Amino acid sequence: MSKSPRLVLFDLDGTLIDSEIGITGSMVHALRALDVEPPSRETLRSWIGPPLQASFPQVLGDDPARVDLAVQHYRQRFDATGWSEHSVYPGIADVVSMLAERGDRLAVVTSKIADLARRIVAHLPFGHHFEAVYAPGPGVRTCEKAALIAQALRELGGSPDRSSMIGDRRFDIHGARANGVRAVGVLWGFGDSAELQAAGADRVVAEPAQIAESLAG
Repeated sequence: MSKSPRLVLFDLDGTLIDSEIGITGSMVHALRALDVEPPSRETLRSWIGPPLQASFPQVLGDDPARVDLAVQHYRQRFDATGWSEHSVYPGIADVVSMLAERGDRLAVVTSKIADLARRIVAHLPFGHHFEAVYAPGPGVRTCEKAALIAQALRELGGSPDRSSMIGDRRFDIHGARANGVRAVGVLWGFGDSAELQAAGADRVVAEPAQIAESLAG
């Protein structure tokens, strides 16, 4: 009896694309719109991945209304120009195409707002290989990767023991482990080996070419 296809879930920012310029530029725009001096580039980079509602309070304080306003400014700038300010990591396109050609089912799981995430994926030269994009809707204040991964498994019929989540931050690893799927951390994004290993990654890879081998569990 043949095995069912593997389900491979990819994070977007820091895994498929280097989106630092578009994201941090929009963060800076949002904070300056509120007359707040942006933090260092290192701090802004650390905000890539988690929901903005969890990051902006670090400089705006516990003020939900102000945080929401900053998010609105961010999204206005990102929707206009920031979404296109990215580049594909070298080697990723080849890996995605290879996985699709061998019969794996592919999807994107990201904390980026759904309409923007789908727009970006649709414009990627290999975006057609992804069956679906799982992301929060525009009115969602918080986003749990675990819930999005669970939705992907449910809707795509993925078995946890035949599924993997690939991402560059601890949120990807935590979400994978919460669903019992293989967690693969990547080092070309915005996290580092210590973060990914501490989160419980099954494997940590340094190059896209290592992804296919890392999926074997």
